[in-house]
Amino acid sequence: MSDSLRLSRSLAAVATGFLFVLMVAATHAAQAQTFTILHNFTGGEDGASPIAALTMDNAGSLYGTASIGGSNNCPGGCGTVFKLTKKGSGWVFLPLYSFAGGSDGAYPLASVVFGPDGSLYSTTGGGANPSCTNGCGTVFKLRPNPTACKTALCGWQESLLYSFTGGSDGANPGYGSLVFDQAGNIYGTTVWGGPNNCFGVTCGVVYELTASDGGWTESVIYAFSGGQDGWQPSTGVIFDQAGNHLYGTTNFGGNPSCFNDFCGTVFQLTTSQSGWTENILYDFQNGSDGTQPTGGLVFDQSGNLYGTTQYGGSGLGGTVFALTPSGGSWTYGLLYSFEGFPGNPGGGPYGSLVMDAAGDLYGSTALDGAYGWGSVFKLTPSNGGWAYTDLYDFCSGGSPCTDGAVPFGVMLDASGNLYGVTSGGGTNGLGVVWEITP
Repeated sequence: MSDSLRLSRSLAAVATGFLFVLMVAATHAAQAQTFTILHNFTGGEDGASPIAALTMDNAGSLYGTASIGGSNNCPGGCGTVFKLTKKGSGWVFLPLYSFAGGSDGAYPLASVVFGPDGSLYSTTGGGANPSCTNGCGTVFKLRPNPTACKTALCGWQESLLYSFTGGSDGANPGYGSLVFDQAGNIYGTTVWGGPNNCFGVTCGVVYELTASDGGWTESVIYAFSGGQDGWQPSTGVIFDQAGNHLYGTTNFGGNPSCFNDFCGTVFQLTTSQSGWTENILYDFQNGSDGTQPTGGLVFDQSGNLYGTTQYGGSGLGGTVFALTPSGGSWTYGLLYSFEGFPGNPGGGPYGSLVMDAAGDLYGSTALDGAYGWGSVFKLTPSNGGWAYTDLYDFCSGGSPCTDGAVPFGVMLDASGNLYGVTSGGGTNGLGVVWEITP
């Protein structure tokens, strides 16, 4: 089982160890935010334990993945893709696809993204090739059923773009969303696989999928070696504004003096006639800068990079950082260090940050916050630094955590509303979809 799958199972198990009761909405009066639960997962056809940020279409509908639930062909279910549509003052939940655990994949860990053709694209962490425990993972596409459908429950049609073999091509995509270049090629990462060995396991790769002859061809553009180049990229890669370079993080590797090689890196991939070359922008030092950047990266309009770490910092609860380009190198800056929660070290952000038009950053912590079940936060540029605002702390009503527990990432709409999921909590202890309205 991949480290990402272990994480989703373990965090869901922690959060679901309680008996949860119904809660439709709550208000966090301290920050004057309105918190609303849009859906409580049941573990049936709707899925369970979502651990990826949501995606919104132009009409304001939300799309997401649930890591388990749905089909019973896998222990606990193989996972689902779902949609939430605004209707009046409420939301309607619609299951789009339930994975069967065979060639179509299982355990979707990443967000869905819209491709150039308007279809949804994403990955599964398992399923398909049986040479890996629980399968090696897939890249897939979903689109509405082309045939006339008399009911909204007839679902969407899946197309398999690639099935990982667990060899040099990679294995087990993690949390990272896919990204397209201007030519329509797809880029992503796998946590495991590749030709190199890292402490007894394979190190992971960055791959490209190119459309050819009605199908897709996979090529590894970079295979991590486990040295200072890092290893185990659990999130995806992003392009810069020019579309010339790819940027990402590795969970491990980098600083050779780091304890158990657990520090991680921020890297850049540059293409040339001879292929892709890696450049390390920053090695984490296992100090106040943080360790293990599990979440992804985001650019601002000036070309600065922002990201998070799961562990480390002055409070051992993870950090938010910036990397600023200057003179061909990059300068690290600490924006915020989370205090953590007693007994929950490393409960910092797992998902990527999002930035609004004013340059404010938003994110969530998994096991931090006032009650140790995660929080939603905002960082605002202020007097040369950054001001932290706690927007919501999960389990605010006390145990059982009726408002959800262990959030993964946030999504921001044009009106300033935040949306996200929790992997546990809610009516059935299987997670919720939530909204925070300012």
